[in-house]
Amino acid sequence: MKFIKSALPLFLALGAIAGCSSTSSVSVNEDVSPEIARLIQGCDSNDADSCFDLGHAYGTGRGVKQDYSKAIPYYEKACNMNIEEGCFNIGIHYVNGHGVTQDYSKAIIYFEKACNMNYGGGCSNLGFLYRNGQGVKQDYRKAKTYFEKSCSLNNGSGCLNLGGLYDDGQGVKRDYRKANAYYEKACSLNEGLGCRNLALSYDKGQGVKRDYSKANAYYEKACGLNDGGGCVNLGKAYGDGQGVKQDYIQAKTYYEKACNLKESVGCLNLGKAYYFGRGVRQNKTTAKWYFGKACDYGDQEGCDSYRIVNEKGY
Repeated sequence: MKFIKSALPLFLALGAIAGCSSTSSVSVNEDVSPEIARLIQGCDSNDADSCFDLGHAYGTGRGVKQDYSKAIPYYEKACNMNIEEGCFNIGIHYVNGHGVTQDYSKAIIYFEKACNMNYGGGCSNLGFLYRNGQGVKQDYRKAKTYFEKSCSLNNGSGCLNLGGLYDDGQGVKRDYRKANAYYEKACSLNEGLGCRNLALSYDKGQGVKRDYSKANAYYEKACGLNDGGGCVNLGKAYGDGQGVKQDYIQAKTYYEKACNLKESVGCLNLGKAYYFGRGVRQNKTTAKWYFGKACDYGDQEGCDSYRIVNEKGY
């Protein structure tokens, strides 16, 4: 069964959406709910929280039609009134090109504002851009500085990314023990990938004594935090009987959750379970369907398996 190996820490995703503009994007006379009308009036009166919530409404389509371009000016006003998440989310939108042209250099400006206001997510994302050289010259030392500040602010992504630097020896001397310490803190802050990476260290005996039971406990926490790779690895542990009693039914359950989280290897391994009848009634047509999903999510083995099973007439 294919195994999810340790990945580079991911970029911190969009959090709560916020913002407001100096002039409302809609008129109170328009057909909006009383709640949206209240937020418009509040934001026009320079109430920062109203701007934040109005940006959230446009960003998520709650109470209004989703419209990133209308949300962004609200983010701007919230940011200018020292709402850290307003600055943070403008940065996210420049990274993703949502409602604006993708522009990493502008994202850096807003992440830096958020970080200067001690918003850990802004520091973490600023570090990420320096680590990857996106919008700035690549600089691992600066990345480390921002990750350290983020982690000190109890931001799980910052701790995770700082652990990644020590894991890979980027800008620092490689030190698996330090990497694991930061992964452990990230995990305690409910960062699923931190739990998974710590589990992998116990799986491999990297910086810690090898301990499959501890590895599985951290995989379980990662999976509970909706980290698809954690679910895959826990499924593999049950499939192989590594640190637990072999149980194909349990393995199938975890692969299923991973697949539902759009983790391609979860779909692939679930397809194999159906193909060979491990923990489920053998059904090669269902296996083909899961191989197809794995392929859709970018797994080449899933594509190859789908083709082979399809050629056999299933």
